[in-house]
Order: sequence, then C-alpha cells, then structure tokens
Amino acid sequence: MNVDADTRKLEQLLAQIRVEFPSFRLVRKDRSRFQKVIHYALIALTFGRMRRYLEGYQTTIRRTVYVTPDWDSRPALDRYVVMRHELIHLRQFRKFTLPGMAFLYLLIPLPMGLAYFRARFEKQAYAETIRASIEVFGPESVSDVYFRNNILAQFTGPTYGWMWPFRGHLERWYDSVVQACLSESQA
Repeated sequence: MNVDADTRKLEQLLAQIRVEFPSFRLVRKDRSRFQKVIHYALIALTFGRMRRYLEGYQTTIRRTVYVTPDWDSRPALDRYVVMRHELIHLRQFRKFTLPGMAFLYLLIPLPMGLAYFRARFEKQAYAETIRASIEVFGPESVSDVYFRNNILAQFTGPTYGWMWPFRGHLERWYDSVVQACLSESQA
C-alpha cells in the first residue's frame, strides 16, 4: 500500500469509531495530568519495572484513547492496528461501564499476578491486534518470534502487572487465535 492508501485506511477506521462512539477522543498521554499520575503509580506498584507507560503504550478509558507522544509520526498502518486493538477496549467500556471495567480490570481476582479479567479483556484486544496485523502486514507478521513473544510478554511481564503467569496457556491461546485468523482470512 502507498502512504495515501494507508492513511485513508486509518482515517476510515477513525471515522467508523466516531460513528460508533460520537464522543470519542484521541488525547496525548504526556499532556494529561491524570495519565501522568497513572504513570507514576505504575512505577511504584511495579517496583520500578514499568517505566514506559507514557511513551510506550496507548490506553483506553471510556471513550478516550490516550496516545503516546510519537503517535502522529508513527506509520499509518501501525496506528491502524493499534486502533483496532483500542476499539475492542472502547466496546468493553461501553458494555461494562467505567466502574465495572475499573473493578474487573484492576481488582478481580487480584490487582497483580493473577488478574483474570484484565487478561480476558486484553486477550480480546490482542486477538484483534493479531487479526489486524494479518490483514495489513500478512500472515508472516504474526509468525514472527519477536511479535509473538512481545504479545505474550504483555501478559507475563510488568507492563500489565504480571496479569497472567501461565505462559503455556498463553502460548496455546496465541497459536489458536493465529490459526483461527488464518482460517478466516482464507475463507
């Protein structure tokens, strides 16, 4: 795809999101006091292991997607894949509401180490990341060891508070999502 087609694809997705969520907003994380508070809280809660919250991760809360400072300079297709992931979170917030998401995502059954609902919500969103990556970058993109390990590390590392420690379970989940997505794309 050329740059114009890539940008159009992203803009079409953003337009679809705005239709589905009329009050949708993109806000730079580094310009939000609330996001800075979360950043420093995560540093403390993870004993200094999660320091890239502001510049390394997009975050959805209700109908707002907080983006990293480099968002506008990232390739359009990368942003497209990320927004497909974040769209899942927007829909989760609509379904469970802010209090429901906060309770389930942050506390049940434990805030760290065994966060079943956080893992469940992120599995849904990362499945969409896989699906979108196959769509725009091809099937080989999700077979890449770095790509696979990066997604699995989100669940088992400090980024999300070591939300799901069962690596074998996650590997089987990842492989089954890839297989299902490849089957969908061939149908």
